[in-house]
Amino acid sequence: MSETKVIGIDLGATNIRAGLVQGSVIINIQSKRIDRAGKVEDVLDDFYLLIDALLDKQVSAIGIGVPSVVDLEKGIVFDVQHIPSWKEVPLKEILEAKYKIPVFVNNDANCFALGEFHFGKGKGKENMIGLTIGTGLGAGAIVNKHLYAGANCGVGEFGMVDYLDHNYEYYASGQYFEHVYQLNGEEVFESAKAGDLQALQYYAELGTHLGNAIKLIMYTYDASYIVMGGSVRHAYSYFQKTMWDRIHTFAYSHSVVNLKIELSELDNAGILGAAGLYLDQL
Repeated sequence: MSETKVIGIDLGATNIRAGLVQGSVIINIQSKRIDRAGKVEDVLDDFYLLIDALLDKQVSAIGIGVPSVVDLEKGIVFDVQHIPSWKEVPLKEILEAKYKIPVFVNNDANCFALGEFHFGKGKGKENMIGLTIGTGLGAGAIVNKHLYAGANCGVGEFGMVDYLDHNYEYYASGQYFEHVYQLNGEEVFESAKAGDLQALQYYAELGTHLGNAIKLIMYTYDASYIVMGGSVRHAYSYFQKTMWDRIHTFAYSHSVVNLKIELSELDNAGILGAAGLYLDQL
């Protein structure tokens, strides 16, 4: 793919970001704030604006990561998080009709895993889990060097699994501070950096919950390599001890010895991963 150009698009909760990817390099990035309360057509117009700004005759495909489940064959997205009007949108069909090039659509956490596999810490791995910890908790699975998304594109939705009185995402993501203590996560992070003992205790608690979530991933996927992305990874030093304390309670100690967790160093992993959807089809 050294000469091939692919447009990778990352649809987030507040912004849509797109990049023109050639080889392993993003040679142009465009972004736009979206109107989350807008109609289907309003958000589509945002897509068109960014694609039009990046498209040239060398672009071979468009890859898109969305915070939802997807009919992978038809490219229909369902119940997009944070955009209420996007209940069922045939995104692949719409964009292929307009631009006359292949369009690939997948879950955003899957795209993160694919980005790490092709361009980041997971390069050369047979199997890996890409774990995103930010506002939410999600994951993508690479199995035998290919993205495994499942029948309904729902593989890796560990954050939605029931846990305590809510689910794992409630306790093992950036939502934890707001839900449990009614605090802004960025403010807790800044306090922890300043050495505030209470903030450090909050992160220790987060680490315990996250360790339990990782144990779930190990039990279900027998994971031995996890790349951690998302904004919360920047606070890893504040929660890694309690996280690993919980992981060490895993029933099979040999699996824990073999487990390696690394932090993503990729900038724009979502865009690269969306472009990687094209590579995964080759």
